[in-house]
Amino acid sequence: MGKGKAHGRKYAEVKRTINPKDDRLKRMSKDKDQNAPIIAKPKDTPTVNLPSHMFFQHNTALGPPYHILLDTNFINFSVANKLDIRKALLDCLYAPTVPCLTDCVIGELQKLGPKYRVALRIARDKHFLRLPCSHKGTYADDCLVERVQQHRVYIVATNDKDLKRRLRKIPGVPIMYVHARKYTIERLPDAFMAPR
Repeated sequence: MGKGKAHGRKYAEVKRTINPKDDRLKRMSKDKDQNAPIIAKPKDTPTVNLPSHMFFQHNTALGPPYHILLDTNFINFSVANKLDIRKALLDCLYAPTVPCLTDCVIGELQKLGPKYRVALRIARDKHFLRLPCSHKGTYADDCLVERVQQHRVYIVATNDKDLKRRLRKIPGVPIMYVHARKYTIERLPDAFMAPR
């Protein structure tokens, strides 16, 4: 078991550098100046105007009674987990709530057919606030995102992963979902008492 050839230190080894007065450096700096991209002035950059009730990521417009936009799959998950929506919302937020449904969500529930008739019957309850839609089509995800961007006074209740991902990009919009047979909320500043 030999160690092999011993490598000694290499003395007087110097890193090779280019002389600062070299012509190659002068040519390279001229090429950089000519090919440099034009940088936009700070005045030209667009600024995002957030509503006045937004304090950093904290939405001060949210408060009891909470307006909760319900998504199609949230209603279906509530039925599957045998949760009474109004009672479970009260248990989660410890405050009065106003469940809201858009016309698109009702349209999606009608398209799902007879398998989801219980969810449709729950959605047509008189205690739920019905919000009319002025756009074309019945794709509820776009409708909910558009409505939340216009008015950030809603908590969005959904179990859809893609919709959650889209909503997380909008500052100040809390997301509620069904987890372990109860409702859980994320991104609500006063959610320290909400079940996890």
